Amino acid sequence: MQYRTFPRIPDLPISVLGFGCMRLPVIGGDMTKIDDAQAIPLLHRAIDAGVNYVDTAYPYHGGESERFVARALKGGYREKVQLATKLPTWLVQSEGDWERLLEEQLIKLEADHIDFYLLHALSTERWDTVKRLRGLKALERAKADGRIRHFGFSFHDSLKSFKEIIDGYDWEFCQIQYNFLDQDYQAGAEGLAYAAARQVGVISMEPLRGGTLAVPQPEGVQAIWSRSQAQRPPADRALRWVWNHPEVVTALSGMNADIQLQENLAAAAEGLPGSLDSGELALFEEVRQYYAARTAVPCTTCGYCTPCPHGVAIPEAFSSFNTGSMFGTWKASAWVYDNYVVRAGHGADQCVECGDCEPKCPQQISIMTKLKEAHRALTAAI
Repeated sequence: MQYRTFPRIPDLPISVLGFGCMRLPVIGGDMTKIDDAQAIPLLHRAIDAGVNYVDTAYPYHGGESERFVARALKGGYREKVQLATKLPTWLVQSEGDWERLLEEQLIKLEADHIDFYLLHALSTERWDTVKRLRGLKALERAKADGRIRHFGFSFHDSLKSFKEIIDGYDWEFCQIQYNFLDQDYQAGAEGLAYAAARQVGVISMEPLRGGTLAVPQPEGVQAIWSRSQAQRPPADRALRWVWNHPEVVTALSGMNADIQLQENLAAAAEGLPGSLDSGELALFEEVRQYYAARTAVPCTTCGYCTPCPHGVAIPEAFSSFNTGSMFGTWKASAWVYDNYVVRAGHGADQCVECGDCEPKCPQQISIMTKLKEAHRALTAAI
């Protein structure tokens, strides 16, 4: 196992592979029923092999992930890891909610402190809530009394929003979606460099893009990789690309089977920065262009089209549409779209064709037409 440190926490080694507790084994397909008999030994094997960063959050597994982590870290395992969880910023309605939610999470985790506490899924709107309701002051108080050791944020919004948040506080760390396909997505490569230049440590979430980069790839992609001098499993290759960036401290993988753990551990043993040569990096770019040519809509999720007056989550709808088109994972993409967009009342079916969004799009996308296509394709796959 390789270890790195956050620039502002230099005396704390962090394993380059972090264990994400969002996709644990479950019973009968019910995401709220975590299979302890499989999941606990899996987490223990990861920790025994050197993984020392465990990541969970308030909403994972329908609110059951934090309770699972409490059960799994008994017997001396809590002392071996840095425990990270996230405060659900979307539930904050008043200044007292920061304290209320932290206390609820400490109880669920059966812990007297949280090592790494994140404001979950910050966006421009939620950052405004943090500032308006004095969220940073609340976290500073919790840090001063020892209930949290370090705090930062995870992020889902535009690059512009990310830079504003980074510049808004002396953060110790942040968490962004980062993999070799998503270099221009949300914070992306420019955001990674921006944070690093300000001594903010970066955690990579979705280094395997929800598992789509860990499964056998299309024949066209395999043909590109066949020219590589080093033949590796897909997950190994994708993780190595993330770890090739010295700015990334740890990459979170939502492992739910021992074969995934063993493959990721093997990659982590050699997860060194700057270890990929120019020839290998050129192949990554070829693969990226291969998938880019198969995107259904040229949306970069810049967010300029938002907020929609009628609540349509335009970037999120296009993201699911593109993922299904690029990888052929229509069923999984449709599930994400249905559960996180449509059921929240933000589906493309809410579009009334007011036209407010299209003049704002730097890519000149026919958004109204593409939203219809996206909704039709995704709902057909459910």
